[in-house]
Amino acid sequence: MNIPLGRTLDATRRTPAEPPAIREPRHVPLAHVVRGGVIEGVHHGSVVVLGADGRVEFQAGDIDAAFYPRSALKPVQAVGLLRAGLPLEGELLSLTAASHSGQRRHLDGARRILDRAGLTEADLRNVPDLPYGAAERDAWLRDGGEPTRLAQNCSGKHAAMLLTAQLRGWPLADYLDPAHPLQRLIAETVEDLTGQRVARVTVDGCGAPLFSVSLRGLATAAARIASGAADTPEGRVAAALRAHPDMASGSDRDVARLMRAVPGLIAKDGFEGVQIAALPDGRAVAVKIADGADRARMPVTAAALAHCGIDPGALTEFATTPVHGGGVTVGCLHPTALLAPPAA
Repeated sequence: MNIPLGRTLDATRRTPAEPPAIREPRHVPLAHVVRGGVIEGVHHGSVVVLGADGRVEFQAGDIDAAFYPRSALKPVQAVGLLRAGLPLEGELLSLTAASHSGQRRHLDGARRILDRAGLTEADLRNVPDLPYGAAERDAWLRDGGEPTRLAQNCSGKHAAMLLTAQLRGWPLADYLDPAHPLQRLIAETVEDLTGQRVARVTVDGCGAPLFSVSLRGLATAAARIASGAADTPEGRVAAALRAHPDMASGSDRDVARLMRAVPGLIAKDGFEGVQIAALPDGRAVAVKIADGADRARMPVTAAALAHCGIDPGALTEFATTPVHGGGVTVGCLHPTALLAPPAA
């Protein structure tokens, strides 16, 4: 099966617009690092907030430059796998869209997916790594563990890719090749859900193809997944994330806590300071921190969600990041005034 980039299998799907411009993004100050009452550092970035009608309700920085969403794209990839025939639901579908911490249930889940295809860890082509979660990584090392493909945080996605390829009768050894029919179908799904053609294709940290879109396009994709009807691939991915947020990340990861704190919300983080979050009515946010600092990702996301009308009280634990000195809290990282929510 040969699916040219940008072609659709279903004529009813949207025709994507032109790809976003490849340029130096015009980021703006989004977060201040304050120590002892003095601004010690500034994190620049961009953020977009979409209303339920898909229109931009708020923006800061450059929401139309091409960038790489990293693992924030995994829910979109999971939709592509379902469109290709992936027969997973519930916790295993959530794991398919995961950057998991490497807890036992994550590794067991990836094995269960491989078992359904009659495959083993040796068939995975992601990069061997230690567990992503700090506690899980420390325990792994104490037990003498070494980097493995199963422990790497993308193993659920890779296992699901293999299962899909096996069921479709597609080659397995080169399932990560951008020219592989599976990856072409995923690229098509990216273009369909973001509403724009892919600007550039490269390789993500795990070895899978990575597609460059705009922040506006990424938020649009998140909205379409979160608001998808229950019987669609989009709705199935959203339902799995809502029901099993811990499988998509880890028990104490901020993304899982955010989904538990805001009913109906789906959320996914990505390396280099990327975050998406979206509600069932289509309201959505997408964040990119320019320097990739993870510590600024969630406070900026919480500020963006306040622009969606989310009660700030539900976001209190995510609104700031403490700054420590000498074992005590001496300041905090907080969003700049640019992100102040609209007056009531």
